[in-house]
Amino acid sequence: MAETTAPTASAPAVDDGLIALVQERNRKAIARAMAVAESTAPGARQFVAAVHRLAGHAHTIGITGVPGSGKSTMVRALGQRFRATGRTVGIVAIDPSSPFSGGAILGDRIRMNELSGDPGVFIRSMATRGALGGLARSTLDVVDVLDAARFDVVLIETVGVGQDEVDVVQAAHTVLVVSAPGLGDEVQAIKAGVLEIADIHVVSKCDKPDARQTVADLKAMLRLGGIGRGDTTWSVEVLPTSAQNRDGIDALVDAIDRHRAHLAASGELEARQRKIMEMRIVKTAEDIVRDELGGRRRDALHAVLSQAVAKDTDPYTAARGLLREIATGL
Repeated sequence: MAETTAPTASAPAVDDGLIALVQERNRKAIARAMAVAESTAPGARQFVAAVHRLAGHAHTIGITGVPGSGKSTMVRALGQRFRATGRTVGIVAIDPSSPFSGGAILGDRIRMNELSGDPGVFIRSMATRGALGGLARSTLDVVDVLDAARFDVVLIETVGVGQDEVDVVQAAHTVLVVSAPGLGDEVQAIKAGVLEIADIHVVSKCDKPDARQTVADLKAMLRLGGIGRGDTTWSVEVLPTSAQNRDGIDALVDAIDRHRAHLAASGELEARQRKIMEMRIVKTAEDIVRDELGGRRRDALHAVLSQAVAKDTDPYTAARGLLREIATGL
């Protein structure tokens, strides 16, 4: 049965036995490894580093789009189709954080119940916990766990907040942008810059009468050069689908496979992997600074804050001084 929860973890040191079990795709071990990856326990970073060295096999696919576009239903349909082709599937569903507990609301996971009994599928819900960009802070660490466990495909479903969705372009090899007819998605997504990040545009709910117009509009925008990525020679495709009726899903999986083959043949796969790593390094550096300023450097922050308020220093000089202090203590 697919794991959808994970125990609380503590990791005093790198657990080689746990890593070995992850590589054997032991479900309890995967859940525990993910909990370690999300934790701040002693040794967690060393564990994540050890897992990272084992990753690099999976095809990572980001699914994004404005709320109500049918992303979760699409993820379910894609998972089922990939399984029908014999591939194992990991799913990381980024849910909004509960305003009460801070945890994931788990709406996406409920919609994926049809996959939960498949031993070749592992589903993990994660809360954003206020992180911008549509991804939780430890999303790609969790993806590494699934990758190290030799899942062939990892689907990352973003939270669907609109303007802050574009981080997924730096987290996945292939990016799907899902639009639904009748919601004004095209206009919303253009304003948010979301359409520009797509490798494949997916028009969901194509059984609706205005779906054909949505497909035509997206194709017209592509022809006019109004949308599209500038870092690839891939010709962005627009595909009508109905995940609920399973229409167009085979064609979508074929397009995803063609994109993966294009990345490998053109040399763009290495370039995307470098961009993913660049984003991870920068985000991690930002997290380190944020954690330091909220922890042991809190007093130093308050000291320069008082100086800046009194006009004895300026924000730029104060920030550089804090960064120097953090750097000497790392």
